[in-house]
Amino acid sequence: MPKMTFIFPDGVEKEVDAPVGLSLMEIAQKHDIEEIEGACGGSMACATCHMYIHPDWRDQCLPEEGKASEEEEDMLDLAFDIRKHSRLGCQVTMSDDLDGLVVGLPGCTQDVFK
Repeated sequence: MPKMTFIFPDGVEKEVDAPVGLSLMEIAQKHDIEEIEGACGGSMACATCHMYIHPDWRDQCLPEEGKASEEEEDMLDLAFDIRKHSRLGCQVTMSDDLDGLVVGLPGCTQDVFK
């Protein structure tokens, strides 16, 4: 099973099992990552699953079009502390190709996510 790592605002890292086919939001909820609320359940109607994709993984987490949808970009405008690596976790689906993925949670201060 693929793994992924969440980096918390204080720099603590948590590696978790990341089942293929689940969104990053669902994976966070499955592992009780409180920083990811996912209030709308993944219907892209809120920004409470906002997270930062590590730059090494950014391109692999984008849709085939090579950029986030306009709808996702509009929703991200509602999130706090948007950065160039911001994505909605509900819009990124785990795959075997993403084994080892690293994401920062909101408030993450590591320079790599700025």
